[in-house]
Amino acid sequence: MAKTRSKFICQSCGAQSPKWQGKCPECGEWNSFQEEVEQKLDNRRGWNITGSDSDRRPLEAHRLSEDFVSDKSHNVRFSTNILELDRTLGGGIVPGSFILLGGDPGIGKSTLLLQMCAGLSSQKLKVLYVSGEESVQQTMMRAHRLKAHGDNIFIGSESNIDSIFQLAQKVQPNVMIVDSIQSVYMSEIPSAPGTVSQVRECSNKLLGLAKTNGISIFLIGHVTKEGNIAGPKVLEHMVDTVLSFEGDVHHHFRILRALKNRFGTTNELGVFQMVAQGLKEVSNPSEMFLEERSSNLQGSAVLASIEGSRAILCEVQALTNSSPLPMPRRTAIGFDVQRAHLILAVLDKHLNLDLAHRDVFVNIVGGLKIQEPAVDLAVACAIFSSYLNQEIPSDLCLFGEIGLTGEIRGVIAAEQRLKEAYKLGFKRFIVPYSNKKHLQDLDKNILSQVSWIKNIKELKNILFNKTKRIDQKESELSF
Repeated sequence: MAKTRSKFICQSCGAQSPKWQGKCPECGEWNSFQEEVEQKLDNRRGWNITGSDSDRRPLEAHRLSEDFVSDKSHNVRFSTNILELDRTLGGGIVPGSFILLGGDPGIGKSTLLLQMCAGLSSQKLKVLYVSGEESVQQTMMRAHRLKAHGDNIFIGSESNIDSIFQLAQKVQPNVMIVDSIQSVYMSEIPSAPGTVSQVRECSNKLLGLAKTNGISIFLIGHVTKEGNIAGPKVLEHMVDTVLSFEGDVHHHFRILRALKNRFGTTNELGVFQMVAQGLKEVSNPSEMFLEERSSNLQGSAVLASIEGSRAILCEVQALTNSSPLPMPRRTAIGFDVQRAHLILAVLDKHLNLDLAHRDVFVNIVGGLKIQEPAVDLAVACAIFSSYLNQEIPSDLCLFGEIGLTGEIRGVIAAEQRLKEAYKLGFKRFIVPYSNKKHLQDLDKNILSQVSWIKNIKELKNILFNKTKRIDQKESELSF
């Protein structure tokens, strides 16, 4: 009998070692190595081996100009009947796509996909929901609570990959959901479910099922304490789309992001609200993020941000306070703290503010995470307002990037930002001067309320002098 051999695999990055190590030399994670028994698997590994007839399928390569590429049957998408989910997916579900949905426990991943099942069933599409963590009765109880009914929804409770394949062959669904990929195992691999080997091989087989049978498969993935999807990184490279469901379980707002999408734009955003009946779409996120905002607050500015393909207005709050510490605190939520250090340095240098002895806290309200540079001007205004104890007008909206020399740089989609803000009732705007030449065709009612800013030194006069334009000469310029 052959001697059993084992190896140690990092459950964080997939690195292998012949012996146990306390710290992974590849990713630096501690206590992540787990022993797995080496097993010789079928040499025919790969997603093209999914059936008994696949070995006899002839190999062929197609020209890019062939007619089937433009055939509508190959480009159709399924609508989920959830507009925010369709937006995040790039317009709907592509047949045969392989999608990974990750998020914190209790955030609403299963709830979202069960509601999606109801929307697909109403279009006469077959959906198979396979849960490896709940019984059929438990899944049905949750579906009835959410009123996710439909004659075309099939529920299964299996964790063995072969049993899941048998269910798929029996039901022949258009869409299949596996909850979760960390609970699925392959009997040929001796390691426990959720390990790197199990996740990699099971995902590989499900990928083959999706691509060869045209079944769109959704995988629900667990996340680590750092917020990354658990399992090998190759899982994220393998799938077509990676969705991240974010939010605080103690608040009712949920944000769905597309981190990767082969069939649409990345960084697209969908907004939901958790209610007793499940997840409710938020058709106007800007209004939601600003609904609890009071008027004329110190340290509160409204930013017009671009998330994916649409403009979203959100509130930026800042608080400055004298610090008893030798090294004052710098805290940012929803905003890069290193970017906050840069803005504080610019304010200190060009506006002569004494921020070196003050604690500074910055928060993007509503759980949003803004990474685009257009947020710089809003953060600077909020900090400046809190420092001077002066209120920012409640009907003011602004955006712009700040350079190290104090210049205010233009941003993309300025017209779209201004139109969204004007639609929500904002009457005053602070916009980078370099965007002026791109806004010549904008509504004159909006342009008449715009204050153009070139340098951070002009901020105080523009911000607290009833937001008048830079000077009379500039206001008289014709477009």
